[in-house]
Amino acid sequence: MTDVRTAIIIGGGIAGPVAALALHRAGIAATVYEAYPSTADGIGGTLALAPNGVAALRIVGADQAVTDAATPMHRTALVIGANRVDLPVLAGAPPLRVVHRNALYRVLHERATAEGIPIVHGKRLTGARETATGVTAEFGDGSTASADILIGADGVHSTVRNLIDPHAPGPRYTGVLGFESVAAHTVDVEPGTMTFTFGRRGYYLYWSEPGGGTRWGANLPQDRPMSLAEARAVSSEDWLHRLWDAYGDDDPGAALIRSSNPAGLQVSGSLHIMPPVPHWHRGRMVLVGDSVHAPSNSSGQGASLAIESAVQLARCLRDLPDVPAAFTTYERLRRARVEGIAARAARINHAKAPGPVGRVVMPVMMRMLMKVAMKPEKTLGPEQRYTIDWDAPATTERALA
Repeated sequence: MTDVRTAIIIGGGIAGPVAALALHRAGIAATVYEAYPSTADGIGGTLALAPNGVAALRIVGADQAVTDAATPMHRTALVIGANRVDLPVLAGAPPLRVVHRNALYRVLHERATAEGIPIVHGKRLTGARETATGVTAEFGDGSTASADILIGADGVHSTVRNLIDPHAPGPRYTGVLGFESVAAHTVDVEPGTMTFTFGRRGYYLYWSEPGGGTRWGANLPQDRPMSLAEARAVSSEDWLHRLWDAYGDDDPGAALIRSSNPAGLQVSGSLHIMPPVPHWHRGRMVLVGDSVHAPSNSSGQGASLAIESAVQLARCLRDLPDVPAAFTTYERLRRARVEGIAARAARINHAKAPGPVGRVVMPVMMRMLMKVAMKPEKTLGPEQRYTIDWDAPATTERALA
């Protein structure tokens, strides 16, 4: 085991609390520092947890509470114009789980509190000073905190990433804005079915809510990115008008937009992905989760990969003899997997905001994909069947090609 006994974790979203829980299990005391002044109650929409993500949550004892708060999706379907195709499923695999981000936050924070892990709010990182034996975090309110290592779990706009490498790439705008709501309209599909739809002017998805109505999410194409504050400065009524312009010719898109209450519209702003990050760590600082790998939401793996990486980082710190070896092994075990999944999702993401030529070619391309490439064991098996053997030494594990 390394000589690491304490850790500062920057970011209290998903990867941060999971890293703290995994470190706690590895015998390392961590404190989570979050920039926002309070918990993220009511903020954010729904995210998907793949079976591999739920398996990683099991290691930190959070899987049951999360699945209890989630809705299982047993089937997926693809709709292009008037054509609907049921996508193949991975035989024997647990279902995809959709869970509200706020519910996942709550479970992770409650689990951390139960383990005695401090989560400190209102602490925005502004800098860090390293020594040979530790690192001191500097916060915007003038306070500091010191520990053996500092972990950046602070999302795509990571401050820690820029401290590790001032020349690191920033997040890349995908060309779409994200929206979500629950419509009063009930779609005529079997419960537990997630439908991905390529409408005439954009992409959206939907599924029946267990409590009634239909939850839908839309990726609205837009040339320029908008910050979350900019997007939320536009009224919900205005956004619904714009969404109607994009999806009002589609079925059931028109009914979903028309029967959605503006007060319930979740606005996510611009959606971003992270291009490959050259340096995952430097000295006593390291990145985890979206700060270093944020695939398109087309992957269905963003949250699951963040959870996996948090657990693997703790495992490497438990098993490797020093900090450089632990960080290097962690990157070796994770980079190929996360970048491979991100590359697959990026290819899909290009179809979500197609140009004039793409709108003509896309239906043909998707049908070819269905006939040739969508072999679930080949395409989904390596992603969803992946599990972390917590009890095995990290030194003996081979990186995935």
